[in-house]
Amino acid sequence: MPLDHKPVPAEPAEPAEPRTGAARPAASGSAPRVRAAGRAVDPAPLGVAWSVRSPGPWTHRDLAANGARFHIAEAGEGPLVLMVHGWPEYWWAWRHQLTALAEAGYRAVALDLRGVGGSDRTPRGYDPGNLALDITGVIRSLGERRAHLVGHAAGGSLAWVAAVMRPSVIRSLTVVSAAHPRHLRRALLTDRRQIAALEHVVGFQRPWIPERRLVADNGALVGDYLNSWTGPHRLSSEAISAYRQAIQIPSTAHCSIEPYRWLLRSLARPDGIQFARRMKKPITAPTLHVQGAADPVLLAHTALGAGEYVEAPYRWRLLPDVGHFPHEETPDEFTEELVSWIRQHGD
Repeated sequence: MPLDHKPVPAEPAEPAEPRTGAARPAASGSAPRVRAAGRAVDPAPLGVAWSVRSPGPWTHRDLAANGARFHIAEAGEGPLVLMVHGWPEYWWAWRHQLTALAEAGYRAVALDLRGVGGSDRTPRGYDPGNLALDITGVIRSLGERRAHLVGHAAGGSLAWVAAVMRPSVIRSLTVVSAAHPRHLRRALLTDRRQIAALEHVVGFQRPWIPERRLVADNGALVGDYLNSWTGPHRLSSEAISAYRQAIQIPSTAHCSIEPYRWLLRSLARPDGIQFARRMKKPITAPTLHVQGAADPVLLAHTALGAGEYVEAPYRWRLLPDVGHFPHEETPDEFTEELVSWIRQHGD
């Protein structure tokens, strides 16, 4: 069975309401549904194995880059916009932006990071430098020299790194719910409020126990995280069900938290100190920095001030009453902001 498939018990064929949501097991037989092009599309029929390769107005394919295989979903034609998800999401987090960017005249691509979704789960390679090279390698594998890069949370942190390591590849940068790596490092060393907000990351440092907790009860803990990390605009039951399913793909729980283990364990190690020094290099790509004012995971004051590392147009956008997932909580407002920024910096 492919890595991105998980058995789902058969259900009776008569019509029924989808049984999704954090309060019920995610593997209940009703596959999460993708809202696209004005209608809901089931990722798989009832009784068929759930898959991350949800059908919709996009194309799925695999690419080789930086020594691994990566799954992408793409739609549209035009300048490339590459979108990178955060934790505990996968490419489907960008479903709203995929269709909107394609309609706006862009080649929109949503990537599954190493260890997540339909991409390879390698035994190593989860430090930020290597993960950033995954991203820039995918851009080249797509046949493009440059791209507009969009990243959320962990994907946003990697977007900062990619813009430093391969500046010629990044046409514009959009970072969502992610502090500059140097600001985050400082907060993890000195800010008790931010450390408390990342309590789950501290818990990830234990061996094996976090992985077992994440997959227990059909990924119920992931649903709890998602519900507690949003503002007034809650994620849909379909989205929560999809992410609960995705964490249960074999090895995903382990691989997806390895970058967080590196983050804390490297603080006093030579590789972590060297990485922090490297991130002093200024970013030359125009940068849009989006932050939810009600984000309980990355506090707004931690994200604030990243413009000191950007030697290009920089815009800070703080969204009131929005939590950790602006692209899903208020997709229309976020997408309008994103498309406007990309159009301004298309050259």
